[in-house]
Amino acid sequence: MYSQITGIGSYLPGPPVANDELARRGIDTSDEWIASRTGIRFRHLAENGETSSDLALHASRQALAAAGCAASAIDLIIVATSTPDFIFPSTACLLQAKLGNQGATAFDVQAVCSGFVYALTVADKFIRSGSHRRALVVGAEVFSHILDWSDRTTCVLFGDGAGAVVLEASDKPGILASTLHADGAHHAILSVPGSVCKGVVTGDPFLRMDGQAVFKFAVRVLAEAADECCRIAAVSPSTIDWLIPHQANVRILEATARKMRIPLDKVVISVDRHGNTSAASVPLALDEAVRAGRIRSGQRIMLEGVGGGFTWGAVLLDI
Repeated sequence: MYSQITGIGSYLPGPPVANDELARRGIDTSDEWIASRTGIRFRHLAENGETSSDLALHASRQALAAAGCAASAIDLIIVATSTPDFIFPSTACLLQAKLGNQGATAFDVQAVCSGFVYALTVADKFIRSGSHRRALVVGAEVFSHILDWSDRTTCVLFGDGAGAVVLEASDKPGILASTLHADGAHHAILSVPGSVCKGVVTGDPFLRMDGQAVFKFAVRVLAEAADECCRIAAVSPSTIDWLIPHQANVRILEATARKMRIPLDKVVISVDRHGNTSAASVPLALDEAVRAGRIRSGQRIMLEGVGGGFTWGAVLLDI
């Protein structure tokens, strides 16, 4: 028993917001400052009241349509998000209700920017066990709701969006290997160190990041995870047709490609148009590349995530 992606979808809220538009809104920044350091030129921002489950619904409908699969046929829903609609119920259950699905197993995965890779790996295990046959795996985020818009070192980096895939049981190999890791000792370099206690926000409710520490950590573990995944699958990295790392910073993508000895023209890059969309970034980039005709049936893809926790992982699959 294997699992294979049969449909992909994505959604970006509202019109693209350019770097210069952020400057016009009063943020002490410029297009040159942001683009030269990160490669980001645009991002999409959800409206007030627009939630992760709203974005997930649009992406899920696209993925289901691409797979030719009715929502009622899904028996597993996993949503990767760090910006859930509520403390509970899960965003996956809210998405389930919006889709009109009843009875499927539904839960969230919280691994921040590694979330989609974590969720896809978990869904693969469910399907390989024989307990489930059709999974809807979604990464959805509204990071604009947890940004300190006076902190130009973080607020210019992130955007909102959702990406989804339908993963189905198959006798043909799809997902070839996966690896997941975490090290909580590094939790302080990327976090939202606040919570709600007795109806009051305690601590800091905004995203905080040590950019240099995150950069060094991300480049190292992304290359290591990809190598490990290839060893598990007993394949050479040279067989990879496309590398899709978490879209955080174009410099991280370039450094990861160099360490893996993969040409940059084999790396899918969407961070310039989407910003860092956390758990949504990998499926967003995957869907964009498929719809553009760059990724085609029969090709081999490496998906990678790294995020707060610290968490990281990779999934190697044939599309």
